[in-house]
Amino acid sequence: MENQYFDKKVYLIGAGPGDAGLMTVKGRELLAAAETVIYDALAGDGIMGFIPGTAKQIYVGKRSGFHSASQEEINRILVEEGKKGGLVVRLKGGDPFVFGRGGEEAQALRENNIPFEIVPGVTSAVAVPAYSGIPVTHRGLASSFHVITGHSQAGNEGAIDYEALVRAGGTLIFLMGAGAAPEICRGLMEAGMAGGTPAAFLQEGTTAGQRTVLSTLQRLIEDGKEAGIRPPAVIVVGEVCNLAKVCSWSGERGLAGKKVLVTRPRERASQMTARLRAAGAEVVELPAVEIELPKDRSAIQEALARLGDYGWLVFTSPSGAEVFFELMGEMKTDIRALAGVKLAVIGRATGEMFVKHGIYPDYMPGQYYAKDLGEGLSEIAKGERILILRAEKGSPELIKPLQKAGIEYRDIALYHTRYPICNAQTERVKKLLTGQCFDYVTFTSGSTVRGFMETLKPSAEMLRGFKAVCIGEETRKAAAACGMDCITALIPTMDSLAECMKKDAGNI
Repeated sequence: MENQYFDKKVYLIGAGPGDAGLMTVKGRELLAAAETVIYDALAGDGIMGFIPGTAKQIYVGKRSGFHSASQEEINRILVEEGKKGGLVVRLKGGDPFVFGRGGEEAQALRENNIPFEIVPGVTSAVAVPAYSGIPVTHRGLASSFHVITGHSQAGNEGAIDYEALVRAGGTLIFLMGAGAAPEICRGLMEAGMAGGTPAAFLQEGTTAGQRTVLSTLQRLIEDGKEAGIRPPAVIVVGEVCNLAKVCSWSGERGLAGKKVLVTRPRERASQMTARLRAAGAEVVELPAVEIELPKDRSAIQEALARLGDYGWLVFTSPSGAEVFFELMGEMKTDIRALAGVKLAVIGRATGEMFVKHGIYPDYMPGQYYAKDLGEGLSEIAKGERILILRAEKGSPELIKPLQKAGIEYRDIALYHTRYPICNAQTERVKKLLTGQCFDYVTFTSGSTVRGFMETLKPSAEMLRGFKAVCIGEETRKAAAACGMDCITALIPTMDSLAECMKKDAGNI
């Protein structure tokens, strides 16, 4: 998104609780336009993929138990970057004004006459319990809820008045409460709350690492230790916790609890990412290849100027279709130049790119592979000239049947793929691979496999930490040759790829 749509100022943006789908539309649009991003550890992994590769990124920590910049240092960085006059995003987990110290940062900016804007986020105080099936209010059980920071036990923000909380009733929600859990439970019971009061630990809510431990106030610490609960975690205390037994839902999605790395080019990843997130997966994007138009376009320009010389136009990818229309516009070639020319596409996704422009494919093979496309054309295009417009290093399986049938064709490189330059997102993904955090990595072509290997240079141990989900046999062979454990989508579509993962996860 172009920066010109937004004023150059500092934006304090709430990233939400972790699920990328819970980030607000405004927040995501601003993040995509950012020139500088100052972020903390609580911004979800999937959200970090929204940051432009050209943006300057500054990490300031803010996770319990790990090194973090002090709030004074963060304020200094904000002021320093804000004075440069660019579009600066301060990305904070949850909501900036709910224990996010957004108010302090806003004060620092105002004191230095730096313009700013607050973009609220979905707070984990409500969203995390909801993802575990716990409503923070419920008729007959709780008519109010109270949000408390667990950090206060470390003496940072004053002692908690447990007696006041017990008197107030309602649901109690302690954010960042894992480390202070013993003091919280003891303080509530000493203030008169019954030890049998329902309570819950909610770890890494709304992400693939989400875990729910239902217990009681007196047993919460013991049950949490047994389950290995670790930060970040929310503590909920109140009768509403019992509703999780009937209201839990997030684990019922086919890819719930699964973390997936999508390596498709950024401009083509959105459909796949949306499909996987709808199935419950936490998705991180790292384009393994980028589409680049050739500098010398003379061959392309000549072909587009003489489209009428051909009986068939052949496309093997949605990217090729996008580039084709981009170049048509660049050359001011009228769409009517396609009149009388038949269109062949390798699959449904490629065909849909043409349907958007009111052009319906004349041929699409039953199996969406280069070999099947070539064999089909060798039967129906005899005596006609074929113009193939595709990537520079296209599959030779497409032209073999044409050569065998003696069909005249011209194979032009419409674009070529390149491997992205290593950036902050690359380093984040490397750390996640090292920690074996991904369940699946998707590959839609041999080029995405090669780009993944070239960009990330994963060790053999990293490759053993996930399953490669491949579209097509050629892609599978490329991944297997690198030592990956592969599963292959039966049909080369996004839906089939998602179903393939669900089946592997045992949820079909």
